[in-house]
Amino acid sequence: MHFANPRLTRRAIAPSDEDFLLRLYASTREEELKLTDWDEEERQRFVRMQFAAQQCAYNSYPNAAFFLLLLDGEPIGRVYLQDRETTLSIVDLSLLPAWRGQGIGGDVLKEVFSRAGVRQQAVRIHVEKLNPALRLYQRLGFRLLEDKGVYLLLERGGGRA
Repeated sequence: MHFANPRLTRRAIAPSDEDFLLRLYASTREEELKLTDWDEEERQRFVRMQFAAQQCAYNSYPNAAFFLLLLDGEPIGRVYLQDRETTLSIVDLSLLPAWRGQGIGGDVLKEVFSRAGVRQQAVRIHVEKLNPALRLYQRLGFRLLEDKGVYLLLERGGGRA
C-alpha cells in the first residue's frame, strides 16, 4: 500500500503493538461507555474483554492481513483486510480520535480501492448505521448491499460475479 500522503505508511501488526491496539479499540468505544454508570475499572475490564474477543474473531478470517497505520512513524490506527477471489473486505479501519476527520481514512480507502482495482475486486465493509464514517463511505461510492440491523453491508465497484 502506498498512500497519497507521504507521511502515512503502514506495516504488519506485531505482538508488541497490543498496547496501542487496545488503546485504539478503547477509543472506538468511548462514546458508548459514557452512557454507562460503570466506574473506570469496570469500563477497562469490559474494554479488555471485548478487545480480546474481537482479536480472536479477526484471527479467524482466512486470507486476512493486519496493518498498523503510522503517521511520521507514530501509530495512529489500523486497517485489517480480507482478500477473497472477487472481493476485498475491510474487516476494520480505525483511527485514534485526534486523526479522525482529517482525510487519513479517505487516503487509506483510496489505496484499498487501488489494490482491489488491480484484481477487479469489489470492496466491502460492514459499518454501524450510526457510525459517522458512513458519510465518508457513501461519498466515496459505497452502496448499500444489505441491511443487517445494527450494521450495513456496503460495497463499492469491482468485478463481482
